[in-house]
Amino acid sequence: MAAMTRALLLLFALAIRSAGGQQRVHNVFDFHAAGDGKTDDAQAFLATWQAACSDAGEPVMAVPGGRAFLLSQVSFQGPCKSPITVKLDGNIVAPNHIWTKEAANFLTFLGVDHLTLDGNGGIDGQGAIWWDCYNRKKCHARPILLGFARCNNLTVTGIHLKDSADKHMTLFQCSQVNVDSVSVTAPADSPNTDGITVALSNNTYISNTSIQTGDDCVSVLSYTKNITVTQSRCGPGHGISVGSLGRSETAMVEQITVSNCSFIGTMTGVRIKSWQGGKGYAKGFLFQSLNMTEVQYPIVIDQFYCPQGNCPIKHGGVAISDAKFIDIQGTSSEQEAIRLLCSQSVHCQGIYLSNINLSWVNHTSPANATILNAHGSTGGMVVPRIQFSEFL
Repeated sequence: MAAMTRALLLLFALAIRSAGGQQRVHNVFDFHAAGDGKTDDAQAFLATWQAACSDAGEPVMAVPGGRAFLLSQVSFQGPCKSPITVKLDGNIVAPNHIWTKEAANFLTFLGVDHLTLDGNGGIDGQGAIWWDCYNRKKCHARPILLGFARCNNLTVTGIHLKDSADKHMTLFQCSQVNVDSVSVTAPADSPNTDGITVALSNNTYISNTSIQTGDDCVSVLSYTKNITVTQSRCGPGHGISVGSLGRSETAMVEQITVSNCSFIGTMTGVRIKSWQGGKGYAKGFLFQSLNMTEVQYPIVIDQFYCPQGNCPIKHGGVAISDAKFIDIQGTSSEQEAIRLLCSQSVHCQGIYLSNINLSWVNHTSPANATILNAHGSTGGMVVPRIQFSEFL
């Protein structure tokens, strides 16, 4: 009986301790947010963040659903006293006017480790006014919708990003990142509206995303390592790209995996792009189990990247090596389904293609491939046929 009593007392004590350790919820309405889509709630959000960030009990900052919150530019800064969750179930809306002439983020999380941004809500950049301004050459700098900088052990799940003025989400100097079930939408003709951009970061896992924008669905820039994109849908847009690399920096990119993704009506499927005359390296790529539907150029390596189309020829280039393309099926909208265009001075090395089957949509003529200064091998069926460059 005494032993049973002690056990019951222990269970009771543990229950009390567990109840006492429950996460405290800091609701933006408790800090005087209006949530009417008209009143600027930036100060209410900052006050809520400051209370949550200083809470040592793994707090939650709650943005309730069913309401719209107009914000001006906000930066949520760390470090915080414990892991913190932002529960975004409502919709955040950016101002519908040109509010900056400088490079900026609309929302920034800076130096916040163990951050989780989760919910069923969204962030609307109201980008149309910015795209028009850019197309009329009036706006040279436009804000990124959501930026994370120096955030380690970061999780972003469930939210929807819409109509950014420029890029939708950026990861800068972040490590141990998980992005899951995030959707991004913007018109196919919206300029530079990349979905997720990763730079100076490592150990990032992007999964179950749906990205439909006017630029790259995912772009991986220099000083990145161990980045995975999987189980995701891309299109419309420009595809999933590594680069551009080497324009002004020494490129350092390695261990990039894109797997089990579908591409629908994109400009490219998977692409590595670098500028002539660049320095550094990009190595260790695995592009596997991909489905292409009417993609203009499904497989691309381009060491002559020049979007304006009038770049002078330069010696040198980013060294691209160890790139595997495996189990890639579907259709191209151009006859040239594969483009491996490498520099005369810095050839591409260690390229491998296996089980590739790409056809030219709505044509009886077969798709083809263009290979320039690329060295590698093939395995299994590869259509269109690949003829790698001979070593000199």
